[in-house]
Amino acid sequence: MTKKHAAMEIENLRKVYSSTKKEEVVAIKDVSLTIPEGKFVSIVGPSGCGKSTFLHIVGGFIEKTTGKVKVRGKEVEKPGPDRGMMFQESALFPWLNVFENVAWGLDIQGVAKKERNEIVEKYLKLVRLWDFRNQLPSQLSGGMRQRVSLARILAFDPEVLLMDEPFGALDAQTREEMQVELLRIWSESKKSVLFVTHDIEEAVFLSDTVVVFSGRPAVISEVIDIKFPRPRDLNLYKTAEFRDYRNQIWDLLHQEHHKPVQIISEVVNG
Repeated sequence: MTKKHAAMEIENLRKVYSSTKKEEVVAIKDVSLTIPEGKFVSIVGPSGCGKSTFLHIVGGFIEKTTGKVKVRGKEVEKPGPDRGMMFQESALFPWLNVFENVAWGLDIQGVAKKERNEIVEKYLKLVRLWDFRNQLPSQLSGGMRQRVSLARILAFDPEVLLMDEPFGALDAQTREEMQVELLRIWSESKKSVLFVTHDIEEAVFLSDTVVVFSGRPAVISEVIDIKFPRPRDLNLYKTAEFRDYRNQIWDLLHQEHHKPVQIISEVVNG
């Protein structure tokens, strides 16, 4: 992936955790990754390999040990409106209705009421929930709550969407419906996306590029460009080409699963 027109650049990112006996355990080892503008990039890897840790570092929620994270060429250290983070749980305020949940962050930023209302309407219509604007989260399905969360993130107009298994808690049918909805919303919003998932088929269906992480310490073992045209629909799952991508990635993860567990420790001087 070229750095030209990059929305985000991650350079030599390393995360080391302190351990006993003056040793440090390397969790992520010098990972470099570029997210091109307007592209959808997914990360898959063995369970516990550090995918979510990597995403949280990029989002500024976990401190990195070394390396750089840049958004449009500007180095970032902490959370900011240039990166919108979406988690597995919707994290909506249960006492606020849909409109108020999306408007909440804009209110905190001091956005004028007229502009705020226009922004909220725009994104609730984008996620097709404008007619539900007066409903409480408890009155919505799981998929609808995640769409509200996405609208709330988009209202900040971030440069990059960071998505940490956002459909992991949904049933299979709702999950597929949300994949289709996400692609529609992504196509219309033209955002760059870095998406973490344990589901290989989800990664292939959604992505322009799938990045395969190794077991710990996490390094990039393979970068696979997904060459299906867009727009895509669920019939893609039935094709031989889709199965080929799925099997290629599964084989890589299978190899990683059967490698001996590596815990690289570095002795701390002093």
